[in-house]
Amino acid sequence: MKTDALIDALARDAGPVRVLPPAVRRVWAWLAIALSFAAAMVWAIGPRPDLAERMVEARFLFEQGAALATAIAAALAALALTVPDAARFWRWLPVIPAGAWLGTLGLGCLRDWAQMGAEGLRLTPDPQCFAYIALIGSLPMMALVLMLRKGAPLRPSWTLALAALAAAAIGNFALRLFHMQDAALMVLVWQAGAVALIAGIAGLCGRHVLRWPGVPA
Repeated sequence: MKTDALIDALARDAGPVRVLPPAVRRVWAWLAIALSFAAAMVWAIGPRPDLAERMVEARFLFEQGAALATAIAAALAALALTVPDAARFWRWLPVIPAGAWLGTLGLGCLRDWAQMGAEGLRLTPDPQCFAYIALIGSLPMMALVLMLRKGAPLRPSWTLALAALAAAAIGNFALRLFHMQDAALMVLVWQAGAVALIAGIAGLCGRHVLRWPGVPA
């Protein structure tokens, strides 16, 4: 098709284009949905009986803050990647908060080992973590996918992996408010591990969930 004919066809057939709000604005709308659902789930399941005590512990607050920051950064990155000219650095935005989250859990493992020896690093099965994180992250994930579909996800695998990371991190944030498990190694393996697994699985499904014809993952 010649350029003049293409311009005429676009002028005749193309509908109005609605410009997406900035990713920063959209991420706060998503966060309101995600935290509202998480709060409802915590209320339905029942907060942990020692929550008031944990809320004044620096270690607990830092871990929770890092998990929430990871969720926000991952959601912001996913939304930013639906803009065609998005810079590559958006992919790595969650690295700093996620690194801080994993780092404080690693330090917690060392602290538990120093205080309790081998008993402090005992690892027992806790399959409920994955189920709760997936359940609480389900609505935030669906909401974020709907928001992503309004843009142009040119890197669907990256985009969906970041979206899943955001939703799962929200799920983990809520989990700590009712699940009586604070041993750093248990949190690192069963909770942070579940978040990473969910993000990895989502990344493999990116091209199928966020279809964008002719664009590689």
